[in-house]
Formats: sequence, C-alpha cells, structure tokens
Amino acid sequence: MPEARNEAVAAALTELSERFPHLHWDFRPDPSGGRTELISQWLGEADEDVMLCAFRGAHIDERFHRQDFFFLNFAYGGDYDALSARYNNRITLHCGDCYIGQPYSGYAMKKDGPEETTIVGLLIQKEAFFREYLEPLSADTALLRFFLEPQKNKYADEFIRLTLPDGSPIWQLLDLMLVEYVEKKDDSQKILKALTLSLLLYVARSYHADQEPARPTAAEALCDYIALHSDTVTLRSLASHFGYHPVYLSRLLPRLTGNHFSTLVTEARMRKAALFLDNTQLSIEKIAALLGYKDSSNFYRAYKSYYGTTPRQQA
Repeated sequence: MPEARNEAVAAALTELSERFPHLHWDFRPDPSGGRTELISQWLGEADEDVMLCAFRGAHIDERFHRQDFFFLNFAYGGDYDALSARYNNRITLHCGDCYIGQPYSGYAMKKDGPEETTIVGLLIQKEAFFREYLEPLSADTALLRFFLEPQKNKYADEFIRLTLPDGSPIWQLLDLMLVEYVEKKDDSQKILKALTLSLLLYVARSYHADQEPARPTAAEALCDYIALHSDTVTLRSLASHFGYHPVYLSRLLPRLTGNHFSTLVTEARMRKAALFLDNTQLSIEKIAALLGYKDSSNFYRAYKSYYGTTPRQQA
C-alpha cells in the first residue's frame, strides 16, 4: 500500500476513534415480549444504510446490550474480548479476527489494557441488508440460515468468528471504506454499499473455506459444489469443475451419494426454498428465480413433489 494511502487510512481511523464516544448511543428497553435487555438503535445518520465506526484505546467496558442492525467488528489492531449471550460466552478476538453479529444478538466489547487495541465496526441497517445483500449471499445455505434466523427467532444469539489472513482483500476493502466514510461525498453511500457487497462476498468465501473439512471426501466435495451452485449447476459444469466426463460422473454420483444428479440439485434447491419461505417476505416468483427456476410453475411442481404442499401454503 502506498505511503499516502497509509496516511489516509491512519487519519480516518483517528477521526472515527475521536467520534466514537459521541455516536448516537441510544439504548432503549425492548418494547416487545417483556424483555429487559437494552437495545442499541442505529448509530449512523437516518439516511445511511452503511456506516463505519472505530474504537482505539486500552480500555473499553461496554454494557451488555443488543442492537437493531447487522454488524461486523474487526480486530484491526491488538486483541479484545467479546461477551455474547450465546452460552454466556466470552471469547478473545485476536488481531485479524472478525466477529459477525445478528440483529438483537447480545454483545459487549471488553478491553482492559495495557496494550492499545483498534476495533473497526461495519454496521448495516436490517432493511438494507435484506434488500441489497441477501440474494448475493444466498449460495451458502449455512450462511444464509445465519442471516435469516433473526427473522424467525428474534433472539437467535448466534455469531460467527472468522480469522482473516493479512493478505485478505477484506482488509483492503475495509481501508477504502474507512477513508470513504470519513471523506464523505454526495455519492459516498452508493460507493460504500458497493464496497460492502464486495466485502461480504469475500467474507462468505472465507466462511465457506473455514467450514470445509480438511480433506472432504469425493461425495462431500461434489455435494458441496452442487449446494453452492444449485441455481446454475449442470451435470456438464460439475463434471468440468472436477475433471470428470459427464457420462462417467452421472454413473459415479449414485454410487457415491445414493442419488442421481437431478435429485441432488432438487434437494439443494428445496432446502433453500424452505429458508426463504420461512424467513422472508419474498414473492414466490422471486424465490423461484433465486433458486434457478426460469419458470415459477416448475418451482411449484418441484416444491409440491418434494414437500407434499405448495409454496403458497407453506408461506
């Protein structure tokens, strides 16, 4: 990174860390369900879908709270502790780690010297997340379930922890976003939302790689590829990816998995269909398109055959 770029990023971090104590810290009790936890409202401006914040120091002792937005906290420099509601868990985030939290998941940052730490937060409004980013992230079923869970279970309290290598493009994107957010222009939100999409796609790639077994079996590798590309995969493209002839692969799949190619694709699509129907307000036609069906009537027939009910009855 050129020195001028380093200086711009350093200046942005300094500016955001100075703003940090003066953000819109508004903790309100949850008005629904009779719960007493405090809910942190959106910290950015009303017209912002994406915002960045930064803490720098040797001591932070946040009150335990929940927040009404998605967030990704990056241990940009140094270590800190994250207190979560999941199993009363307190984990240490080391430099290079990323903590991803759902709306309403319990959380608090803790740090008590002596070394200084820098924590960068990327915050995304719920509505903007589902509008802008749900579709591009829908390939990985496990990740999709994580992001959709709060729609069904408000207090899901799940989180994701990733360790990102120094050379990850995520850090470069984050640096660009820091400078863009501080040096705000009229089109900054458009740029930030585009950068956020790129960052989230790299996060999805890192998450998938992190979830893969060290040495997946041939059956696992084939099924994982089908699940990730269920909207576009063909027998020919699957064979090409793994270096097989399509005819040989069509005979190999039943031996390895117990199912033919078309059955594996349908199963992968139906698992995602259930997630979309249970957790979103997307139309049947939109869900069909997301799953790779060019005609929604084909989706209806496949769903009815698989689940014994129609998508509309499920929705």
